[in-house]
Amino acid sequence: MMTKKEKKEKIARVVRALKEVYPEAKCSLEYEGDGWKLLIMGRLSAQCTDERVNIVCRELFKKYPSASALAQGDIAEIEEIVKPCGLFRVKAKNIKDASYRLVNDYGGELPDTMEELLKFEGVGRKVANLLLGDLFNKPAIVADTHCMRINGRLGMYRDGMKDPNKTEKILSELIEPSEQSDYCHRMVLFGREYCKAQSPKCDTCPIKTICKGE
Repeated sequence: MMTKKEKKEKIARVVRALKEVYPEAKCSLEYEGDGWKLLIMGRLSAQCTDERVNIVCRELFKKYPSASALAQGDIAEIEEIVKPCGLFRVKAKNIKDASYRLVNDYGGELPDTMEELLKFEGVGRKVANLLLGDLFNKPAIVADTHCMRINGRLGMYRDGMKDPNKTEKILSELIEPSEQSDYCHRMVLFGREYCKAQSPKCDTCPIKTICKGE
């Protein structure tokens, strides 16, 4: 078992290696720099692919181009649009209520603290960290399935652990604050291309020597 110091050194090597493989670490959600859109898309992405969220939100944002418009939108129409994302009734209610809160409690400007972001309907730590990292350049670990799976395989914690809160806490102590948000974006790209849940491409993996501890 690695010591904490050894884990830090290993993950720093992974950070450097993935920077070379994926120089541009950006969010897969096409939110166009709009914090409100990222808030909505982050909520819709639960148990749904980013690709599908992007497609659904083209229609959603065309019909409701602002937080104010969505806050006043017809819930049945919102449900129909977001239906392909799954859990559509609760998601539709959440994004409508969150838009209302954004407009009425925050004047349309997203807050930049975990405490305040968790007040928004449907927002948990994963989405809040996504917002903090992408919008405010703050240290943030987005513990999605890719992040949890890959870092378990790398030995940062027990392989197969699926506890996002524990993952966030462990990785936040191992990765340099300035690297955390981009690292998580690179985890998504790396997980889709190489370190897949089923049949990972270990033979061609660009970090296989680091992973094996060589």
